[in-house]
Amino acid sequence: MQSAPLKEDQIRYVAKLAHLSLSKEEVKLYAVQLNDILGYMAELAKVDVSQIEPTFHPLPIHNVFREDELKPSLLIKEVLANAPDKESSFFKVPRVLPPV
Repeated sequence: MQSAPLKEDQIRYVAKLAHLSLSKEEVKLYAVQLNDILGYMAELAKVDVSQIEPTFHPLPIHNVFREDELKPSLLIKEVLANAPDKESSFFKVPRVLPPV
């Protein structure tokens, strides 16, 4: 399915949505480049892949995750031993958001 080529006003619209400021030259350049990409995608869409099995990865790989094992937790004293600042049993960090 070949779609109509993108026009420069469509490029400007997409740039506006992305909060991009493009010069006239950039709009023209991106219009050509995006149309080339869409044309290539249209060529790929013509390829018959009905007899091809889906491939998730080009190499035969397997899951390398280990089994979950229950292990004892660290003591709070050990966890906070190297903390630059602490309060009670918590890490104390600088405020990120302004007070409400």
